[in-house]
Amino acid sequence: MSDLPFDPEYDQPSKTRRKQEAHDMQELGEQLMPLKRKQLERLNLPERVVDALLESQRLTERGAIKRQKQYIGKLMRDLDPEPIREFLSTLRATSDRHNAWLHRLERLRDTLIADDSALAAFIAEHPEAPVQSMRQAIRNAKAEQAAGKPPKAYRQLFQLLKEVIAEPAAPRLADEDEDEDETNED
Repeated sequence: MSDLPFDPEYDQPSKTRRKQEAHDMQELGEQLMPLKRKQLERLNLPERVVDALLESQRLTERGAIKRQKQYIGKLMRDLDPEPIREFLSTLRATSDRHNAWLHRLERLRDTLIADDSALAAFIAEHPEAPVQSMRQAIRNAKAEQAAGKPPKAYRQLFQLLKEVIAEPAAPRLADEDEDEDETNED
């Protein structure tokens, strides 16, 4: 045991707690590693952290990547994790919304190919749609599927749907509004 007396006013976190916090910051840094410079700059991170994150993208060797992750975690220990977590959460929500939109388009494409009456309903809902191109893509996609050919028209129909049905707008971050205001002043 230790010869030091018990001090009830000692309010420092335990070694285990400090190690857990360091590990959490390293994991948070790992989530930042694939981001682009412009995204990282929105977080107002110190330049050393941004440089370390960008350097990690250049590395290919497993050992070097592991050391870089540890270094990033060390640099991030002094940062407030909450704004970073909020930013990552916003990015994930945007990504989830984008994926949901793509899945909706895929289901619609499959419905248009499977059900002949679906095109009429789609055109009624989207009168600006290129009807002739869509009919031709549907007809070609059906022929491709029947013949077991590569899905060229199937993909073309998806692209047509992407042009007609716009992706839902992502919520704007406060930093983006400021950037836009600065560019409009020029």
